[in-house]
Amino acid sequence: MKKISTSIVSFLFISTAALSWAETSLPVAEIAKPIVTPANTIDMAKATTPIEKPTTVVTKAHAQSSHSWSYTGQTGPAHWGDLSEKYSTCQSGKNQSPINIDSDAIEADLPAVKFKYNMLTPKNIVNTGHSIQVNMWSGGSINVDNQNFDLKQFHFHTPSENTINGKHAPLEAHFVHLNKAGDIAVVAMLFEPGASDRTLAALVKSMPNNKGETNKLDSKVLKHMEGEFKSSEYFRFNGSLTTPPCTEGVRWIVMRKPMGISDSQLLAFQKALKQPNSRPVQPLNARIVSK
Repeated sequence: MKKISTSIVSFLFISTAALSWAETSLPVAEIAKPIVTPANTIDMAKATTPIEKPTTVVTKAHAQSSHSWSYTGQTGPAHWGDLSEKYSTCQSGKNQSPINIDSDAIEADLPAVKFKYNMLTPKNIVNTGHSIQVNMWSGGSINVDNQNFDLKQFHFHTPSENTINGKHAPLEAHFVHLNKAGDIAVVAMLFEPGASDRTLAALVKSMPNNKGETNKLDSKVLKHMEGEFKSSEYFRFNGSLTTPPCTEGVRWIVMRKPMGISDSQLLAFQKALKQPNSRPVQPLNARIVSK
């Protein structure tokens, strides 16, 4: 396996400084291999909230439902748990996402996450009314906790749902992966104002501007995301889907280094979504965020 060039990782969450082939791979929370002293080294088996198996198998990360929900008013986030018994976890859950992440999260000896994003083949790009979502045919996987998770779709929230030190980023992408058992692992990438991103530029050209619209994508539209690499620059915690049914037991990997997005690209997403599509941050409760 060889180290990939910076052009390949322009959208793939990671700068060349974060690419390390010497680190061990696997566990999700395994991206930061900081040098720590015995005093601040933790045992992740004891410190991390146990990951419960999701009660719902989700093939589309934030699945649509016949029960109407939204981001505002009487069907907004504060009322999701009341809209359907199936959504009760949105209100009663103790490991809900998104969360606020303090940059001084606990230092932990976490193995690097291994990304294999080869020959990414997108199916289409959809305006669900809740998000802009790219559905995948095949091509991407990550290895977390000694398990392979396949990329099923990725979608966008503006502003970001997870916050860093209480601050929202203008845009957040969620890359949703499933293993054979139906367990979910989400890789989150924050976007900050900066230079135009090549993958976003390609997606914006085909992005539907109205709810319910679907457009096909060229097979090469994700070429700048392709490659194999490891990364240890991330935050990890146990959480949930950020939309109904708010299924818990989701492995969350939030990349620490943001990508850039131009003003025109951000405006395109805001225009297509019509309104903010971000759930407010949820209580951390007894969970630990590690890096």
